[in-house]
Amino acid sequence: MFTNLRNKEIIIAVTGGIAAYKTCELVRELTKRGASVHVVMTKNATQFVSPLTFQTLSGHPVIHEMFQLFTGPKIGHIALSDIADQMVIVPATANIIGKIANGIADDFLTTMVMATTVPVLFVPSMNTKMWESKIVQMNIQRLKEAGYELMEPGVGDLACGTKGKGRLPPIPDIIEKMEDIFTEKDLSGERVVVTAGPTIEYIDPVRCITNRSSGKMGYAIAKIARRRGAETTLISGETYLPPPRSDINFVKVRTAIEMKEAVMRFFEDATIIIKAAAVADFRCKKESIKKIKKNDEEDLYVLELEKNPDILGDLGKIKGNRILVGFAAETENLVENAYEKLKKKNLDIIVANNVAKEGIGFGSDMNEVTIIDAQGRVKHVPKMSKEEIANIILDSVKRTIKKRKKREDDWL
Repeated sequence: MFTNLRNKEIIIAVTGGIAAYKTCELVRELTKRGASVHVVMTKNATQFVSPLTFQTLSGHPVIHEMFQLFTGPKIGHIALSDIADQMVIVPATANIIGKIANGIADDFLTTMVMATTVPVLFVPSMNTKMWESKIVQMNIQRLKEAGYELMEPGVGDLACGTKGKGRLPPIPDIIEKMEDIFTEKDLSGERVVVTAGPTIEYIDPVRCITNRSSGKMGYAIAKIARRRGAETTLISGETYLPPPRSDINFVKVRTAIEMKEAVMRFFEDATIIIKAAAVADFRCKKESIKKIKKNDEEDLYVLELEKNPDILGDLGKIKGNRILVGFAAETENLVENAYEKLKKKNLDIIVANNVAKEGIGFGSDMNEVTIIDAQGRVKHVPKMSKEEIANIILDSVKRTIKKRKKREDDWL
């Protein structure tokens, strides 16, 4: 798993809201990612979850007293803030938001916030009317102006029996925001279009031609591109995957024709196009408008196919100064076949993988790829998570951009 949280010292500050119980899962997930988690609780938070629970999950003592010492004679809030890399207040109630926005430091948590210089993330959770109140929104604005990070609460059923905005965001979204804070925005200013997943071509209203692509590789690329600061559009075929981030422009398509139309719609503004989708090469020449019935008297049924548009090839002809990245799923002669495709379709980079290998590629969270650039340089990437590979692919894109800029500067 690709993560910026490994070996980081994370402070999770828990306040007195009903969503405090969900923070247990956050602590568990952070420790799985290799973070060292220290939990701080307000007095009210201990009414919802016991300090012992968080101590068991984090493996560290839980601080919940104002004058509790941390190590030896050191004052707790100073010592803990000194070792921290990031602090997350979750759930962030209207009360804690108001206190910190107005400089009040009357318990361990608020005092520590005043003493820390590391990024502080507020994850609000409260009743909808409280969230929408003018005073809470004014305090939210003051925190933003002071440089604090804030997430928007989720929408749905609330513990008070109402429905609306105020739910704690999903744990994966909180972790992604934490990852985001640690990530260098080296793709800021770039506009990335990623395609992912399979296309489907209808035979009749209930049957189709498709392939085994899960979309996981393209989704990982879109997520990491956005994490690194790029404005990102993800054009996806039919998959069971949810959008990787809420701030990604997510476009759903089914057929190859629909995918081409979507790609061309966003092509003009794109600076980087990464075609990770497994687009069907053929479609039925004539799609039946009714379900085709099985005829017991016939043992053979013939489908007449015609070629789908070559989206990648068409992009190669009109790409201009854009960086164009393609994928090659091969079963033999990996490098030779992939490089031939790169040249034929006028790509800057091609990512090849051997789909005949077990445990990687289609449907797996893991992959093993070979990255080839237009100069014929070959980089083999051993088996690792698709998010890690996405990061390496984007590193290759970044190097290509730098080399191109250097050539332009040398020319000038």
